Amino acid sequence: MLLSCLPLYLPPDPPMPDRAVPLVLYVEDDRIHLILMEEVFRLLPDWELRMAETGAEALAALAECRPALVLVDMNLPDMTGLELRARVAADAGLTAALQGMRWVALSADNPGAVVRAARAAGFDDYWLKPIDVPVLQAGLRKLLG
Repeated sequence: MLLSCLPLYLPPDPPMPDRAVPLVLYVEDDRIHLILMEEVFRLLPDWELRMAETGAEALAALAECRPALVLVDMNLPDMTGLELRARVAADAGLTAALQGMRWVALSADNPGAVVRAARAAGFDDYWLKPIDVPVLQAGLRKLLG
């Protein structure tokens, strides 16, 4: 089920006319995490959230929506977050279209080797789940502010 390019809600206040609202694509297969992230983004009217539940859905959404930031669960049902990042990197057309897009790996696993592998694959950061809302807000500002 492709959820990625359908707006989940309308922001309570329209964005300022001289700046665009950054689009964040959240790639996650766990329904609880999807619902929680949706609720968090309801509190962040300066950001737009789209979702995908599989790596395949994420690839389709990336080509269509061109987000500023991709938050990727490292353990998706059809591929790992590392595989998703590698597929995007291997597609020259997609990579060119998504120039400047930021990537964050999300996982409950924190072994140093996994974090190093994510960074080596091109992820800009690695955040532990469950995501703490103030940490998420600070991370969004750091990456896209």
